[in-house]
Amino acid sequence: MPFKNGRGATNNQASTRFNLAQREADGDWLDEFEEIDGPASKLRTTVTELKSKTIITRNSSPDIGFSQSINAFAGCEHGCIYCFARPTHARMDLSPGLDFESRLFVKPEAARLLRAELARPRYVVRTIAMGTNTDPYQPIEGRYRITRACIEVLAACRHPLMITTKSDRVTRDLDLLAPMAAQELVAVALSVTSLDPALSRKLEPRAPHPRKRLAAIRALSEAGVPVNACISPIIPAINDMEIEALVEATVEAGARSVSNIPVRLPFEVAPLFREWLAEHFPDRADKVMHQIQSIRGGRDNDPDFGTRMRGQGPYADLIRLRFDKARARHGIHNDGRISLRKDLFVPPSDQGRLF
Repeated sequence: MPFKNGRGATNNQASTRFNLAQREADGDWLDEFEEIDGPASKLRTTVTELKSKTIITRNSSPDIGFSQSINAFAGCEHGCIYCFARPTHARMDLSPGLDFESRLFVKPEAARLLRAELARPRYVVRTIAMGTNTDPYQPIEGRYRITRACIEVLAACRHPLMITTKSDRVTRDLDLLAPMAAQELVAVALSVTSLDPALSRKLEPRAPHPRKRLAAIRALSEAGVPVNACISPIIPAINDMEIEALVEATVEAGARSVSNIPVRLPFEVAPLFREWLAEHFPDRADKVMHQIQSIRGGRDNDPDFGTRMRGQGPYADLIRLRFDKARARHGIHNDGRISLRKDLFVPPSDQGRLF
């Protein structure tokens, strides 16, 4: 399987969910390049700039803690095999497999669009979430700095912000985040899924080392930024044995709260995850899927509101009990909901630009 090294997915199988035609041989060089040159050893990452009309996405989901979000990137180079956002690439006639990790899209006008939307007379202030689909601090943020530009707009307007990431790159924006935190305008959810570097490389091949993530929690906490340790996803027989150790490590690093979500495998993620298991954990692949199905109503995935984020059944109950006990042992008594102020908002104004 070419391109396997350094990537999460083991293949680039196309999606048929939107009835999009799969590429067929058409006589060009792509049909024979592997036969001539041999299988490619390295998959290059490409970035395409998108022209968007709006940047704030709104939802009415009853089981997530935000109603509006910003996703300046599509696709994610971190390559997390379990990522529930992978199916979004299928809508662009691309594979949720390797394409999702290597064919990325950015919205370079995000900050300008955000400013325009916040300036609308009927805009209603609600916390904006970043990183709810793909990571706002994946490697290409270092080049495009779109996330930082959006934070600059929100900071100037004193608008509440929630960031979700698994990258220590978030600390590069502490000069913006610390003053916002002092006004109760920002919180960060930092994902730590394992303390084992070898497992992390398999689960999240291009995400930062667990040690760097713990250091980021510490740096954010010391700067006064409230941090929720997001120990997600919990995957049976893969990382569930680390629950207590992860809670201890993240709380010691300074996390104010700890949350978790059992693994979700929507649409094309399930077959990708099954192939990943067969590649990396053939000895327990069947056991893992059986336990996942036990918390998902007998299916690979449960899309229903109310249960999709919590799971159901004895095993899901056991996960919650272990987290409750681990949090209580370390003096943590909440599950990650951090209240932010909305009363300080000042709409953007161009008046100063006249002088």
